[in-house]
Amino acid sequence: MSKNDTTKILETDLFNPIHNYFKKLGYEVHGEVKNCDITATKGDELIIIELKRNLSIELLIQAAKRQRVTDYVYVAIPKPRHSIVSRKWKDICFLVRRLELGLITVTLKDDFESVEVIVNPCPFDRTKSNLRNKNRQKSIAREIDGRHGNFNLGGSTRIKIMTAYKENTIHIACCLKNLGPLSPSKLRELGTGNKTLSILSKNFYGWFAKESKGIYGLSEKGNKIFDEYVDLIAYYEKVISAHKPSLDQQK
Repeated sequence: MSKNDTTKILETDLFNPIHNYFKKLGYEVHGEVKNCDITATKGDELIIIELKRNLSIELLIQAAKRQRVTDYVYVAIPKPRHSIVSRKWKDICFLVRRLELGLITVTLKDDFESVEVIVNPCPFDRTKSNLRNKNRQKSIAREIDGRHGNFNLGGSTRIKIMTAYKENTIHIACCLKNLGPLSPSKLRELGTGNKTLSILSKNFYGWFAKESKGIYGLSEKGNKIFDEYVDLIAYYEKVISAHKPSLDQQK
């Protein structure tokens, strides 16, 4: 019987492959011991394996409760169809590691069976993980520092998000609207920041047009944005007004 389709695989179908796997490693293996799907023992070592057709919150809770008894707890599921290099699979493995659990996948296909240990249960080093993700922390901090209002609703999906980059682009557009075509250096004097030249030259939103060498103005599309982002545009107009006197003195 072919079992390519994981929806047709029962939890009991996972038992024999895992039983045989741990048996070959020298463990004594038993099924259904004190509500544990599988136990594997060798000397004082106790391993608990919980079987499920799919990875779920309920399975992770069940496995976490088994950690009251032993540090060596695995969850076992049929090998999923999605790629092991997909974002979804990487996130699953991260969560399993974060919970200090193990993860086993079982392949059942006709007369072929295979057991693969994807993650072994071991302590999660949070400090080491934080150090690895230091750049992400800095990126979040920069994004927060680059925003000047709270224009996004938490939990939003499939709608345009106001980012620090877009705010910066709106700032530049406001300067050009109020003062006319300017060079990147003059815009930076108005507080548009170090990314000004990059934003103008890449022109991601199509809001800018090159008027002459080193001078940028607003495109037709750029002139149409001022009925949007009203609160943010009002904020930047105040910022521009504060910089105008020093700019006028240089003329």
